[in-house]
Amino acid sequence: MRKVSRLKPLPHEAGLGLLTLALLALVTLLFPQFLAPDNVKSLLDDTALLIMMAVGEMFVLLTRGVDLSVAANAALTGMVVAQFNAAHPQAGVVPVLLIALAMGAGLGLFNGLLVWRLRLPSIVVTLGTLSIYRGCVYLVSGGAWVNSGQMSPAFLDFVRLPVLGLSMLSWIGFGTAGLGWLFLRYSNAGRNLYAAGNNPEAAAYAGIDVGRMQCLAFLLSGTISGLAGYLWTARFGVAYTDVASGFELQVIAACVIGGVSITGGVGGIAGVVLGGLFLGIIKTALPVVGISPFFQLAVSGLVITVAVILNSTVQRKTHGRKILEPAEAAS
Repeated sequence: MRKVSRLKPLPHEAGLGLLTLALLALVTLLFPQFLAPDNVKSLLDDTALLIMMAVGEMFVLLTRGVDLSVAANAALTGMVVAQFNAAHPQAGVVPVLLIALAMGAGLGLFNGLLVWRLRLPSIVVTLGTLSIYRGCVYLVSGGAWVNSGQMSPAFLDFVRLPVLGLSMLSWIGFGTAGLGWLFLRYSNAGRNLYAAGNNPEAAAYAGIDVGRMQCLAFLLSGTISGLAGYLWTARFGVAYTDVASGFELQVIAACVIGGVSITGGVGGIAGVVLGGLFLGIIKTALPVVGISPFFQLAVSGLVITVAVILNSTVQRKTHGRKILEPAEAAS
């Protein structure tokens, strides 16, 4: 029986990479100044924040959870470190970084414990803590802003420190993605996150505490969000109640576009990075093209919807090929 040759579909990361390059080429063709060095550096800085928070969100999604409080965590942590710096400008950046990491970790751990110990749905827990953390920003600040004039030069300049042509912010953002890749690929805990989300029952039989893995994922997500809170505040030079409001949707979108399954157990850091870059190019290009801000949210929503449909279609086809491959080989 003659075999029919079929072209194998591109891996998701490769397809998304080509799509991102095509989008970049189209925007550059229409507006050559889009690739001006200053514009590229600004794009990378904005995208770095999105990518690092998406990496944290990915850990949670891998365990069949979702963290809606990442942006609120960043806003609360950013306000606290800004107030600390305003009160103690001579302390330097190191205490600020430690406070951001510790506070972000604490807020993430609170989410994780509620999900793990009380067996509550993560979407319900983080929807509640999103509002709690946002409210705490107002309580901590009394509704007042902390502006760049109240922040020390060291606090503001750290994220702009140039290293090999890129800012420290970009290095931290993409470095977070690199550390996330190493964690998922080479650590037992990273592999257990995949197992816990791919088949929780089998993982439990194998001795993996699925609840503990979910708690770890929330802890990691919170830690990264806390760090992003300081970086965000220092980059834009302001801390207020609505910092990063709604940004959690873009974070989840970067994960979904990057191929992370919302049903758990599937996804990779490379896809998340590409998803963040894809969204970053769109966000930067829409104002240049002249699209009204009122339509930008609709365009982003359309991109997310299409990505979800494509991901679910690819996953179904992949499962089907795995079932049919032995039969085709036998023939």
